Amino acid sequence: MEESGPFQTNGGSKEMAEPMLERRAVVAALLRDPGDMLVVSGLGSTTYDAGAAGDRAFNFYLWGAMGAAAMIGLGIALAQRSRRVLVLTGDGEALMGLGSLATIAAASPPNLAVAVLDNGRYGETGAQPSHTSLGTDLAAAAAACGWRATTTVTTEGELELLRARLRSEPLFAVIKIAATEPERFLPPRDGAFLQQRFRAALGIVAG
Repeated sequence: MEESGPFQTNGGSKEMAEPMLERRAVVAALLRDPGDMLVVSGLGSTTYDAGAAGDRAFNFYLWGAMGAAAMIGLGIALAQRSRRVLVLTGDGEALMGLGSLATIAAASPPNLAVAVLDNGRYGETGAQPSHTSLGTDLAAAAAACGWRATTTVTTEGELELLRARLRSEPLFAVIKIAATEPERFLPPRDGAFLQQRFRAALGIVAG
């Protein structure tokens, strides 16, 4: 397990460093030249940013399915074992679905990675503080659930290394981002259309 974190030591005490990474730029970097990687994005900001990085048939936007992104990603990874699957989710959604971390670790699909954009806020309901701003460490929680590889990213240099790892290994990554709100980009929102488009891209013929 790899350990890193957004902490600075000041006179022997630990203080949370202010995240400097910008959310949309982070997602654009992670999804640069995605090839045929399958991307599952959760509620709100991760879907806005995945769409802004380039709407594509291999993107599966969940929109209002709060807490479901990681488990949907697991199902797709198990069904499409020859393809890389990346789940993009936020800290609020990850906190809602903590049990999914244990389920995914137990299944241990080698083709699935989860990236959590963590700004310590519930961005879709008014930017109230989430538990990650109050001490909850999602990477540590994933490790305790059995994930063999976890990491916390706070710098652009670490982000570029993370981009490669997400394409090559099972990994749970927390990316500390600034609590900013870029202009929303709205990709397709019709659930039936998104399902049919995704299935067609995978070569699944409707029955």
